[in-house]
Amino acid sequence: MTKVKLTVNSNGSLRVEGDFEIVDATGKAYGLAGREVVSLCRCGQSKNKPFCDGSHKGYLEHESVAFDLPPKKS
Repeated sequence: MTKVKLTVNSNGSLRVEGDFEIVDATGKAYGLAGREVVSLCRCGQSKNKPFCDGSHKGYLEHESVAFDLPPKKS
């Protein structure tokens, strides 16, 4: 199985790469037409949600810097 990579872009979308499926709240799959890379909206401005259409430009400000989460609560 291919590992899926999710990249949090600074001031932009979430980029998903690999062998993945995206489903709606009912479990129905979006038709991705064979794409192995898509960008998902995280600003809420896209007219093509959940996919990014570039509407975040000049709207979303977030510098993407990785960090470690605290340990899981047991």
